[in-house]
Amino acid sequence: MMSTKEQRYSLGIALSLIALAVSLRLLPHPANFAPVAAVAIFGGAALPRRLAVWLPVAAMALSDALIGFYDYRVMAVVWASYLLIALASNRWLQQRGLKTGVLLTVSGSIFFFLTTNFAVWVWGGMYAHNWTGLAQCYAMALPFFRNTFLSDLFYTATLFGLYAYAMRVAGIRVISTAKVTSK
Repeated sequence: MMSTKEQRYSLGIALSLIALAVSLRLLPHPANFAPVAAVAIFGGAALPRRLAVWLPVAAMALSDALIGFYDYRVMAVVWASYLLIALASNRWLQQRGLKTGVLLTVSGSIFFFLTTNFAVWVWGGMYAHNWTGLAQCYAMALPFFRNTFLSDLFYTATLFGLYAYAMRVAGIRVISTAKVTSK
């Protein structure tokens, strides 16, 4: 059971991550270069599951409300993809290192690319509903995948790096993202 202080700390991190994701989605940026997957990955590793899984969904809901909603089926797949990335992070990054973190980040980028573009193919009207149309959908999305992949790596490394630096400055030894002790 978490103490009240730990609950406030976790809530503060969660709200900060949501604010970061929303603001960086609203500011001008290259297409698909946003920190939402990184927030899902870092939140999943650093926060309790019941809080972590809702971070990317909250960030997407708030920013989509300001940017504009789109096909609800595609939007549901986007939000669910981020939720599943947060769940995977919560499961696999609690006590693992850099190699697992990089693997999860790369896998998350690929998973997001495959699921969201499949949803666009299924429910959008841009591509024929056959194998050729599916291949064309994925091919046309490759430039967006590059930005997604690069932003996932950049923002995930930045969030974990800032966290490690803050813990060092605070004099806290990080055993894992789930367990910290005072030096």
